Amino acid sequence: MKFSHLHVHTQYSVLDGASKIAPLISKAKELNMKALAITDHGNMFGALEFYFEALKQNIKPIIGCEMYVAEGSRFDKKGRADRSGFHLILLAKNMTGYQNLIKLCSLAFKKEHFYYTPRIDKELLRQYSEGLIASSACLGGEIPYYILNGGYEQAAKVVEEYLEIFGEDFYLEFQNHHLEEQAKVNKVLLQLADEYNIKCIATNDVHFINAEDAEPHHVLICLNTNRDYNDS
Repeated sequence: MKFSHLHVHTQYSVLDGASKIAPLISKAKELNMKALAITDHGNMFGALEFYFEALKQNIKPIIGCEMYVAEGSRFDKKGRADRSGFHLILLAKNMTGYQNLIKLCSLAFKKEHFYYTPRIDKELLRQYSEGLIASSACLGGEIPYYILNGGYEQAAKVVEEYLEIFGEDFYLEFQNHHLEEQAKVNKVLLQLADEYNIKCIATNDVHFINAEDAEPHHVLICLNTNRDYNDS
């Protein structure tokens, strides 16, 4: 079975991703993958380096971003509870999508939109959705959030919104990192996929390359979150 990673963080997910681009692509090639995505948090800083390195190593580059989507309007700033918004994976499927992805990332950094993180909202997604593939992301995504905190009906309403925006280019994303919350979310995602006839993808929320990189990545996260190494 062919598999390509579609949810991947590089060193450009600052203080979160620990994967340097050239070794990351080399690992994908070693594993006989034909394509690889880049979906750094809120930015496309590594897109060109990733693109040219992937071509150099004969891997198909898929340019994307894990966007931060404000709970309501991107102009609302409600305090730390809404400091980053919900995660959403966007992948460019053609040049129009690439240009729209650039536009969204640039707008997210505007002073009136930025709030702890570079944010967009669904108004901007409706305006710049052409040529983009979207998926529901990790536990930080809006649909998983409402599955865990609101229930099926609230999650279904969000599914309907994203289907209205992206149509057949919206996917439900399944992850399994042996977390209780993910098991619960995946079960409901299957129900939603069946009810709304939505295509699904399986991803691994890649933040480092090899198993032995887990410990240094943990140190990186401690720096990011201002925690001690032994904090739970």
